[in-house]
Amino acid sequence: MTIRVPVHVLGGGGHAKVVISTLLAAGFEIAAVYDDAAAKWGQMCLGFRICGPFSTLPTAAPIAAVAAVGDNRTRQAIVEQFKNIQWVTVIHPRAWVHSSVIIGGGTVVFAGAVIQPETYIGEHCIINTGATVDHECRIGDYVHVAPGVHLAGNVNVHNGALLGIGSVVLPGVDVGDWTTVGAGGVVIHDLPGHSKAIGVPAKVK
Repeated sequence: MTIRVPVHVLGGGGHAKVVISTLLAAGFEIAAVYDDAAAKWGQMCLGFRICGPFSTLPTAAPIAAVAAVGDNRTRQAIVEQFKNIQWVTVIHPRAWVHSSVIIGGGTVVFAGAVIQPETYIGEHCIINTGATVDHECRIGDYVHVAPGVHLAGNVNVHNGALLGIGSVVLPGVDVGDWTTVGAGGVVIHDLPGHSKAIGVPAKVK
């Protein structure tokens, strides 16, 4: 039997609501919710009160947490503030993840996602609602695979990349570090790092 400790949620926006719902569906308890935006303190986030900024996180002893912020750079900055944290991996029970898949700490897989055999997903990623990741893909840290994205087999998505809603990446294609693919884009060729690509086929702008 797996014992799951209560999870501290770092973020109090719309994305955090989906993270909280995924945690609850996966059988976790919520310890507390935090956000650096002072206007949110005392407000409710899916039934949980936002108790204060990230600096009030009780890190004297190891705790479990997840960075529940959709923006990749911001999520990375939050994670790098803290050392004494067990970053939990959360998979919605209505996602399908093959037993051979490796998923790093802090990554969240939302409802309806499908991850096929021998895929590797790094730390603090978002595999969003209804996204599909086919066989033998490699996804780096801090990647956001948005709702409805489809990755064919053997795709490489490097650290920090954002694949916008409904985008598609063809087999064997490489998406560079911190690259953004616009919503609905179809990536048929490798994309360089730190670029933005839009359209069908997706072209660097």
